[in-house]
Amino acid sequence: MERYYLDGIRVRLRALEPEDVEFLCAIENCPANWDVSNFSVPYSRYVMEQYVTMTQSDLYADRQVRLAIEHKERGCAVGTVDVTDFSPRHMRGEVGISLLREFRGSGLGREALLLMCEYVFGFLRFHQLQAHIEAGNTASLKLFRSCGFKECGVLREWWLSGGEFRDVVMLQCLREEWMHPHGK
Repeated sequence: MERYYLDGIRVRLRALEPEDVEFLCAIENCPANWDVSNFSVPYSRYVMEQYVTMTQSDLYADRQVRLAIEHKERGCAVGTVDVTDFSPRHMRGEVGISLLREFRGSGLGREALLLMCEYVFGFLRFHQLQAHIEAGNTASLKLFRSCGFKECGVLREWWLSGGEFRDVVMLQCLREEWMHPHGK
C-alpha cells in the first residue's frame, strides 16, 4: 500500500494556493499572533499574493516550508504548519503551527503536527525538530508534548509581549525517539 505522508483522518497538509491569500491574511494579520513572530505590522494582500506565488514550496530551496492545514470535511484551510530555519547539514528545523481560533482545541492541530512529524522524520529523514513556545501558552505546550516533544531549556525574557518580556520554553523531538518512542 502506498503511503501518503500528508493525508490524515480529518486534515490534510497541502501546498499553499492562490485562493489561500485571504486566509493567510487573517492568520498573519491577527495581532495575537505577532507575539510569537518577528513581525508587528499587517501584511497587505499584495505581499501575501507575492509570497504564495514566489515560494517554491521546496524545503531545500527556500530553507522553509509552510503548508496549509485543510479540514477534509469542510474543504477549507483552518491553519498552517511550518518548518523554518532548516539546516540541511544538521537535518533539523523549527516547527510551528497556527490555527484559526474557532478550530483550536478540536484535535485538528495535533493531527496536523503529527502529520508534519511523520513527513519530516519518515520521508525527509530529519534528525530533529525544535519548537519555541511562550511559557504561559499551556495549550501549545500540551500539544507539542502530546506529540513527543520534550523540554530542553528555557530562554528567559526572550519575547516581548504585551509590554512584558516573557520566557520561552524550548522543546525538541529527535527522530529516533519519535519513530521508536518505547525503544522498540
